[in-house]
Parts: sequence; C-alpha cells; structure tokens
Amino acid sequence: MITVKHRRYVPYAHAHYAGNLVDGAYSLGLFGDVATEVCIQLDGDEGLFASYDDVQFKAPVQAGDVLEVTATVVKMGTRSRKIEFTSTVVCRGTGGSAAEVLAEPIVAVTATGTVVVPPKSRPTTPPATQNRT
Repeated sequence: MITVKHRRYVPYAHAHYAGNLVDGAYSLGLFGDVATEVCIQLDGDEGLFASYDDVQFKAPVQAGDVLEVTATVVKMGTRSRKIEFTSTVVCRGTGGSAAEVLAEPIVAVTATGTVVVPPKSRPTTPPATQNRT
C-alpha cells in the first residue's frame, strides 16, 4: 500500500517527567502528523483520525532523542484507511548538546488506528450549451 516516514527531534521543552522523559502523547501527536500526510498522498485531503485500536508504550522517549515515525496503510475501505504506526528512537541525547546515533534503534511506541476521508466528489458535468441566434 503506502508507507510514510517522518523524523523529529524531541526538544527539551517537551520533557515532562524526571530524567527528561517525554509523555506518551508526544508520539501519538506525531502519529497524527504522519497520518495526515498519508491521507494527503492517497486522497488529496487531510482526513480525520477516527480511532486507535491498540497503543503500546514499549520504551521511554527522552528529550534530546530523534524519533522516526512510520505509518503504513494496511487496509483501505471506501472512506477509511487502517494504519499501523511505529515510533522508533534512532538517536539518543547523552547530555548537554551531545547525542549518539543508535546502532540498534529502539521501538518506543506502536499503534494501529483508523482515519477517514471525505467521500470523493463526483466530477461536475458542465451545463449543456445552448444555441443562441
């Protein structure tokens, strides 16, 4: 079907807990962003997020990380698209301004969700031309 990837640096302003931990909603917001691009590419419309079927928080996300967020369409209905999401830590901040590229990326969050797009509009037929004399 289609896969879309975004990468995003997690700024320290998003640290919410001790140890510079970022709340899980941060990745869910990124899932919304990448789902929007999926809808634009497939349907020419931003679409709307209808629901999450499953969300799994597997590893912490920290300020200073670089996340790669992936959305893959796994099923398409007439107006709905079922999407599998993954948020993976590809770089980890190591203190101050230092960071490292991880040899083995860390899967932080996975989810499946459904987006919907408006019905396709039918092409309008131009009015018949009239003979004018």
